[in-house]
Amino acid sequence: MIRDITIGQYYPAVSPIHKLDPRVKLAGTLIFLISLFLTESVVGYVLATIFLAGVIKLSKVPLKFILRGLKAIFVILAFSVAFNLFLTSGEVLVQFWIFKITKEGVRTALMMAIRLVYLIIGSSIMTLTTTPNDLTDGLEKALSPLKKIKVPVHEIAMMMSIALRFIPILMEETDKIMKAQMARGADFESGNIIKRAKSLVPILVPLFISAFRRADDLAMAMEARCYHGGDGRTKMKPLKYKKHDFAAYIVLFAYLGAIICIRIFIG
Repeated sequence: MIRDITIGQYYPAVSPIHKLDPRVKLAGTLIFLISLFLTESVVGYVLATIFLAGVIKLSKVPLKFILRGLKAIFVILAFSVAFNLFLTSGEVLVQFWIFKITKEGVRTALMMAIRLVYLIIGSSIMTLTTTPNDLTDGLEKALSPLKKIKVPVHEIAMMMSIALRFIPILMEETDKIMKAQMARGADFESGNIIKRAKSLVPILVPLFISAFRRADDLAMAMEARCYHGGDGRTKMKPLKYKKHDFAAYIVLFAYLGAIICIRIFIG
């Protein structure tokens, strides 16, 4: 389960999506997430599915690798579907004891499940096809207008990049700690949910110690390299838009326009 989390990881490949400017991928992810909340019709979700499938195909990231990240949100997905399925009022289809399944509940639960799955996949594609350094540069460049009002854009971008980079590192560290404790007789799989949750408590102490140690090592490494923030720093590879980046923007805004039209005329 720990190794199934794909958000924050980078999958090296040679693809049109990998070659895009990180600002394009950030904007594309934002547009896709917005489109999921704009659409409420079957036609809209079909269009979102086609768009997402096309991006996955172009990214050359194996679909199995992307879908592996959905295992980590299975519990959240199950709770979300259950709440919408049983607590939505409307035309009753099935009723047993105090529970009832309505037509509106089935529709809401299905759309909520699809939306949550697409949110995770869409966000994962951005991190899978963008290195942490490129992501930092893209965030800093995209937020650069905020510098005029004294917002520490470089520091914000750096913190977000480090946070994303630490996700797979901490997951790997957690996996190592669990295996080490299992070798000493610890049991993380038997019992009910509460017992399993309690058995995970001993993992937190060594995990926090490891996280603080890594953070301290990172801080010392940055200080040793005379890092003092973004003031006066230059880029080894300055970000510049190319023809395929503008083409990607056209496709993105065309997709968003189509979603808005579907929202207005179909619902």
